[in-house]
Amino acid sequence: MAGEPQQLIDEIYEAAAVADQWPRVLGSLASMFDSDGAVIVSSQRDASHWVCTPSLAQTLADFAALGRPELNPRPPRAFARRHPGFLTDHDMFTEEELQSDPFYMDVLRPRGLGWCAGSTIFAPGGDTLIVSVERRFSRGPFSGAEVAALDALRPHIARATTFSARLGLERVHAATEALGLLGLPAAVLGGRYHLLMANALFQALIPNVFRDQRERLSLVNTSADTLLADALARDAIRAGGAVQSIPLPAAEGRDALVVHVVPIRGAARDIFSSARALVLATPVAAGLAPAQQLLEGLFDLTPAEARVARGIGEGETVEQIAAGLGISRQTIRAQLKSVFAKTGTHRQAELVRLLNGVRHFEK
Repeated sequence: MAGEPQQLIDEIYEAAAVADQWPRVLGSLASMFDSDGAVIVSSQRDASHWVCTPSLAQTLADFAALGRPELNPRPPRAFARRHPGFLTDHDMFTEEELQSDPFYMDVLRPRGLGWCAGSTIFAPGGDTLIVSVERRFSRGPFSGAEVAALDALRPHIARATTFSARLGLERVHAATEALGLLGLPAAVLGGRYHLLMANALFQALIPNVFRDQRERLSLVNTSADTLLADALARDAIRAGGAVQSIPLPAAEGRDALVVHVVPIRGAARDIFSSARALVLATPVAAGLAPAQQLLEGLFDLTPAEARVARGIGEGETVEQIAAGLGISRQTIRAQLKSVFAKTGTHRQAELVRLLNGVRHFEK
């Protein structure tokens, strides 16, 4: 792998607002993992579209011209796995299937391709996104270390692509237009992380959910506001590991929300003048995905942390989770501690209540 992860992360957030940057960012992602290209496919209700590196444009166009999307077996296999991270071909298919499947043998291999690492992102608003890094067959499959590195980038990719998907992966020409197109409560924060502008949906959350304070935007919920303050402080120094997806429990007259902080980087500053970050408030919607799929995307959990959180939510003890996964109780406790920090909870009972609230919206 080559390249600087922090530089790529900044580029990812730049592309969140400047959509025509995505081919360049996907090229950087592919280059970092010694691959030939990358693609993002966005499905919204009955419509779908993609953005990709130039190296994959002809292959995707040729496949689309066939008019038979069902020939690609990857999406249904990935959906069936319900895995909150990146999957490789060998995670989804046997070697015999890879050697006989028409999509691989008639579409990919003749073009020199044949290996991928891909992830499905179920956005809280109902969009489904697929991010896939494609590699030449002669280069060989993705390694476990490469998949782990992609998993570390996935929360950033998820936030940025979700934002772009709400805009239809089209360039935003003005901040006010962007906020209107989102269809979600959204605001732009200035240099001190104070409120610069907000759409009507966001303004309706003031002062019951958000406070428009002189020093910075804040949350009424004190536990959530601590996470927000930490996220903004870490963004200010570009520190890693910031909690940038913050859960808010349901309240009277309001559904549960997840607050997302999206940093503004690079050329995005040309659009969002004098701005430091975007804040989106996403309702926890019904029927999108099983809890484990939502957990990683909503709360920036790693796949291992998501498994532990789901186990606790289903009533398992630390000992039972450890036995089921074949790892030590100390490791499970360490992962659970991280889950508490990322979800804004402090005890298992609080975590169970939060996850039960998510499940309520899934029904």
